Amino acid sequence: MQLYRFIYIAVLIIAMSLFASACGSSSAETGNANSEESKETQIVNVKTAVADVEQIPTYFEATGTLASDAESNVAPSIGGKIVRVNFDVGSYVRKGDALVQLDARDAQIRLNQAKAQAEQSRKAVKQAEAGVQQAIANLRQNQARLGLTSGSNFDINKFSQVISVTAQLRLAEKELKRYENLLESGDVSRSIYDQKKSQRDALLGQLEEARSNAAVAIKAIQTAQAAVAATRTQVVNAKAAVTTAETQVAQARKAVTDNVIYSPISGYVSERSADPGEFISPNQPNAKIATIVRTAVLRLKIDVPEQDIGKVAVGQGVSAQVSAYPDRKFAGTVTRILPSLNTQSRTLTVEAEIENVNGLLKPGQFATVRITQSKPEPAVMIPVSAVRVDGERNIVFVIKDGVANERVVQTGLLENDEIEIKSGIQENEVVATSNTDKLGDGVIINQGN
Repeated sequence: MQLYRFIYIAVLIIAMSLFASACGSSSAETGNANSEESKETQIVNVKTAVADVEQIPTYFEATGTLASDAESNVAPSIGGKIVRVNFDVGSYVRKGDALVQLDARDAQIRLNQAKAQAEQSRKAVKQAEAGVQQAIANLRQNQARLGLTSGSNFDINKFSQVISVTAQLRLAEKELKRYENLLESGDVSRSIYDQKKSQRDALLGQLEEARSNAAVAIKAIQTAQAAVAATRTQVVNAKAAVTTAETQVAQARKAVTDNVIYSPISGYVSERSADPGEFISPNQPNAKIATIVRTAVLRLKIDVPEQDIGKVAVGQGVSAQVSAYPDRKFAGTVTRILPSLNTQSRTLTVEAEIENVNGLLKPGQFATVRITQSKPEPAVMIPVSAVRVDGERNIVFVIKDGVANERVVQTGLLENDEIEIKSGIQENEVVATSNTDKLGDGVIINQGN
């Protein structure tokens, strides 16, 4: 009897367990069904955009290194002791700024001496010119005595005293000839004839004296002319001395100026090797005092692979990015192309010039470069916000009949707020641009503006 009772209780327990299990299973299935139904009926609000085909520039990528547009090693032109240094490493200097001051006392003394010598030479010129004027005045006085004008030739027979005495002598000779005939005829006495002859002989003496006076006057003129020539030579020599003295002044002034070393270009100081108290000389090895690099415009030296050299030409635009500023692009232009390839790397070096806005870029930086091609090409473009990055995949949700369809796409060129889709999206397809993190394949959406 007890055995039957035990069997009954065991069967009852088993039956109750089976019933409870069945009820629990039914409840779980009911809950899962409700969850799936809730998921299927979930609606996500999204904004959308239409994929458009646009003409975009094409490019190819290369790598490059930034370099300064110009670099100058500043060295002294004369030797001297440094008394002042006006720059340091990293300083920005402008062309013509004074970098270093040398001790200029000796050079200033030589300049003062040269100036004094030049002033003496100028005074000598004035004295020589005054001597010329005096010599010319003496010459004109002597010419006036002979009745000559400047440049005229002198004839001794035209000397006034000679002319006067010659006329008297001719008259006296005529009278003497007449008295000589009268003496022969006995019409005059010998004493009267001797008197006339004496008068004629006196006039001969006067004529000789007049000719002698004229010769003296001519000699005086010649002496005055020689004096004029000599004083004019003195003027020429004095002026030459002035020129020499002024050259010495210029050299001395340059020596003073050379004691200040100026910046040859505008740029930043990358190296300094000058300190007050040092003696520097252009004859010393490595005599430079500073290195200045110009960075307002930088040269971007691009390594173009051999297979792409036909795509590069002077005048093409480039866009460079550096790791220091990943969100910025720096525009430039291809300006130079080297004539030969690097035989080791099989690349062609191309130089572009880039405006260094606000000095953000530094020589030596590595850059990724996009070289724009001349002919644009059509491309499917969508907003950047439509692309969701999932690991190594780029996902876009295409909206069709109110349902999100997941697409894996290949992206391309980024232009402002739009990105090129190389594959996965067709023109005029509608894509979700918001709440893409809440979307999945088959999710129902509520399309907004």
